Amino acid sequence: CQTWLFFGRRKNAELCWYFSGKAADMARLADYFTVVGYDQEKAGSGEGCGKIIQRFPKKDWEGTAFPQGVEMFCQPGGWRLSRERKAPTFFTVVLTDIDSDRHYCSCLTFYEAEVNLQGSKSIEADGDEDEEAEEDGLIQPAQVFAPKSLILVSRLDYPEIFRGCLGLIYTVYIDNLNFPLEGLVANLFIFQVPVAGGSQKLFSLGAGDRQLIQTPLNDTLPVTYKSVALLFQQLGIQNVLSLFCAVLTEHKVLFHSSSYQRLGEACRALEALMFPLRYSYPYIPILPSRLLEVLSSPTPFVIGVHSMFQNEIQDLLDVIIADLDGGTIKIPECIHLSLLPEPLLHQTQSTLSLVLHPDLEIADNAFPPPRTAPSNLKLLDKEVRAVFLRLFAQLFQGYRSCLQLIRIHSEPVIHFHKTAFLGQRGLIENDFLTKVLDGMAFAGFVSERGPPYRACDLFDELVALDVESFKEEEANPVMLQKRIRELSEQLFRNENPNPHMAFQKVPRPSEGSHLRVHQVPFPLLDDGKVEKMLQDGVAKHSLTPVSTRPEKKCVVPAGPPV
Repeated sequence: CQTWLFFGRRKNAELCWYFSGKAADMARLADYFTVVGYDQEKAGSGEGCGKIIQRFPKKDWEGTAFPQGVEMFCQPGGWRLSRERKAPTFFTVVLTDIDSDRHYCSCLTFYEAEVNLQGSKSIEADGDEDEEAEEDGLIQPAQVFAPKSLILVSRLDYPEIFRGCLGLIYTVYIDNLNFPLEGLVANLFIFQVPVAGGSQKLFSLGAGDRQLIQTPLNDTLPVTYKSVALLFQQLGIQNVLSLFCAVLTEHKVLFHSSSYQRLGEACRALEALMFPLRYSYPYIPILPSRLLEVLSSPTPFVIGVHSMFQNEIQDLLDVIIADLDGGTIKIPECIHLSLLPEPLLHQTQSTLSLVLHPDLEIADNAFPPPRTAPSNLKLLDKEVRAVFLRLFAQLFQGYRSCLQLIRIHSEPVIHFHKTAFLGQRGLIENDFLTKVLDGMAFAGFVSERGPPYRACDLFDELVALDVESFKEEEANPVMLQKRIRELSEQLFRNENPNPHMAFQKVPRPSEGSHLRVHQVPFPLLDDGKVEKMLQDGVAKHSLTPVSTRPEKKCVVPAGPPV
């Protein structure tokens, strides 16, 4: 028995919203805090290693296991000693567990003098040899520095908040401020954050700080900050479109850059451009050196590696490589890359050019109008995303008329009639769309968005529009620009629902503090004190009623048939 999931449009365009009894989920700000340092015991065994010095809490949370291998991911290029005091660095690593849940590991790394290793002859520190070293080869005191990483693990994706939290802990340590580090660490686990809903939450770790978390209105829409705009600045329109088509047709994509932060942002941006599809293959924005063999796996992936491994990745035959620093991509000859069908490809290129280069249209005018201020990166980011959101609405327009409910199983299964969808649109032989509809991402799309009664988002509204409305916009650049601007404002409002942000204050380390000659190592924290504060805080929080917004559900608009 098959039932076609096609619902006629209501006479009025407004949707009736209903409230379900399910409240928005709350989550801890952080799940684990870890201190990882250089393993002195293995210092003479060739390649350096890291080891976990302390982790809090010591026992795993129920349902959230401690991620394995953090000591490898916090130093992706390997554990190397240095002959100079380097400035602290910060980046975020994304780990995916066996249940496909992501854990965001924010890493703040600084360097400490390794007094115990000063006389070792087997140290391999980066940098040039010291010309003033003694003839017997002994390294003089205070000339070797080892990395140490503070790692915050969370299921929430708030990189700037975690930068502030780790930076505050580092500031209290490096400037010897009169605040107990144990209290700061314990407060990381006590504070509860709603996953979505658009609320603002002020909190303090207890070191004179005042921090604000702004949750998105809808957690189904990706949060990109300015990463998409940055990716287009780095690679350009044509190259990004090629990468976009590559991930949609399940090719292997590899980014490389000299910045770990840029690698994470590029992978975030490329994945966000796929919305409403979700990437379901290995996604590793920062790959450690010890796992480079993963690049030879047969499955598609989106991976980022440091540019120091350029020689190791040049021989990969079936991988599309994007150089973020050089602004180029390399597509091997053995790869046939299917591109968007025309006229969508040309329309998308033209619209992106209109958004990213608004002065191009008037560049030849004898009397051009006064230049208007360009959009800032965060607004430009949303305008570019609006172009891709509109593209997917055109690609998948009428998809709901090809959904079938199959009742022969114990539980009903939603099936997509691919042949009917392609045939009615005259794209039965289109290579690109056929691959997209056969992919795992689209199978997840049907499973997630197939039900006729669920929470809706911006894509559901856009894909339900008439075909003629898209044609009118394509024929009128002014109308198209207005539509893109409207969509971008909605995307921006999703990330920034409260226009008036509360005042924030996060102390920063004093200028040049990392260069101090006599700096004590990061101290061992009192395990018992942290555990006691954590238990007291969790018990106190459990008595406080949680105020959340219920999830909105409605009948999904079907839109026009194919």
